[in-house]
Amino acid sequence: MATLIRSKISNKLSNAATSVSNKSQAKVSGMFARMGFQAATDEEGLGFAACDDLDYDHRQGMQMDILATDEMGGEGSGEIGGEGFEGDSHYQRDGTGPPPSGSKASGLGGEEEKSPKITVWEAGWNVTNAIQGMFVLGLPYAILHGGYLGLFLIIFAAVVCCYTGKILIACLYEEDEDGQLVRVRDSYVDIANACCAPRFPSLGGHIVNVAQIIELVMTCILYVVVSGNLMYNSFPNMPISQKSWAIIATIALLPCAFLKNLKSVSKFSLLCTMAHFVINILVIAYCLSRARDWAWDKVKFYIDVKKFPISIGIIVFSYTSQIFLPSLEGNMQKPNEFHCMMNWTHIAACILKGLFALVAYLTWADATKEVITDNLPSTIRAVVNLFLVAKALLSYPLPFFAAVEVLEKSFFSEEGGRMSFPSCYGGDGRLKSWGLSLRCALVVFTLLMAIYVPHFALLMGLTGSLTGAGLCFLLPSLFHLRLLWRKLLWHHVFFDVAIFVIGGICSISGFIHSMEGLIEAYKYNLHD
Repeated sequence: MATLIRSKISNKLSNAATSVSNKSQAKVSGMFARMGFQAATDEEGLGFAACDDLDYDHRQGMQMDILATDEMGGEGSGEIGGEGFEGDSHYQRDGTGPPPSGSKASGLGGEEEKSPKITVWEAGWNVTNAIQGMFVLGLPYAILHGGYLGLFLIIFAAVVCCYTGKILIACLYEEDEDGQLVRVRDSYVDIANACCAPRFPSLGGHIVNVAQIIELVMTCILYVVVSGNLMYNSFPNMPISQKSWAIIATIALLPCAFLKNLKSVSKFSLLCTMAHFVINILVIAYCLSRARDWAWDKVKFYIDVKKFPISIGIIVFSYTSQIFLPSLEGNMQKPNEFHCMMNWTHIAACILKGLFALVAYLTWADATKEVITDNLPSTIRAVVNLFLVAKALLSYPLPFFAAVEVLEKSFFSEEGGRMSFPSCYGGDGRLKSWGLSLRCALVVFTLLMAIYVPHFALLMGLTGSLTGAGLCFLLPSLFHLRLLWRKLLWHHVFFDVAIFVIGGICSISGFIHSMEGLIEAYKYNLHD
């Protein structure tokens, strides 16, 4: 009897000590969060504060409770599961923890099993499409104003964007009590919100959404600009101006307003991308045929101080892929292969972009135009440009639909418990007439911007300096420092700070000079 009493007293004392320890840890974590180190959301703070309790309960017989609830039926399991099971399930999102007992959780598990996962090759193909698209056509123009330093920036941007992509994914994970990495966030917006919590829990998400909308809409505008530019230079003898060609292209794009999903468009994506690679090969082949006339003496270390910052924006914009990397990594069959995929995709992009830009510039030297295909002979130019216009028109729905989704979730949905405007969809799921009108207005807005600012390189440099540098350089390094400050080695801190400072300088200077270039072009009615 005395032994039993002593054991009960010792158990109570150990439980009390554990509870006091957990409360003190929670207070310390909260103090660090208020100081700005390792800021976390309320959900994550709760999960980590209750981590030891959950582990203790699990070791003391949680599996027996699960078996008992399975015998009792669905209702009992839902009541007994309660807060503890839900917190443990939220904490261990990778599925390594005990299975949730509620029917809702089991349904979610079924959905996760059915959701298709992509291989590392498919993920690499998606990243390649993002960083080796049509906008490589502006890279020779960057070499025109940057020389060998422009080539160095193509390599430097590849290294930095690869690194920031990796640290952005690292911000999705936290360590559990066993030192295992667990995915606790799902998107770029979640990372931004975690950095601004607890004082401004949604500020970071709003900033990322605004930057994302700007970049997506500007991408749509660039597709319209390049379509009008290519058609005008393909048929210069026709009495149709570049603005008129842009209007014709926009008429062909109006059906995008009726899109419900991108399933129909995705069927053409592979053919579209393959056609672009063929076009790049044709341009390089033509340049190689004129290798005897290459102007090596034109490639110098001299830079145009006024126009070189624009070239920086062009190069950065051609590497932007950070927006969709969290979703891509979350849908990979083997997320541990993400780093390897980022390495070989960016190495390949760096080599191909560098060769394409250098060879094209050596061929035309100071006569290099903003869209390099405009330098081709008229016989080849028309064929190549028609393929490029087709690719631009088929690529337009992707950023357009993404921008529409972000706008609808931000202003026309009930997520977060509030809704700025009524929903665009009726009770039957159909798009309302005024919602369709707003989509058409967005298409028309891209047309108006393309008509009044028909300067491909300047718009590309402006977008790269404003949102590209922010989403690829500034925010990932800032988030990495904020969320993982206590776990970073000194060289990681140095890299993050250096990228933030260099990215900030390039972003500000590129934005200022791009705006000056646009104002000058608009003031003096300059053409591409």
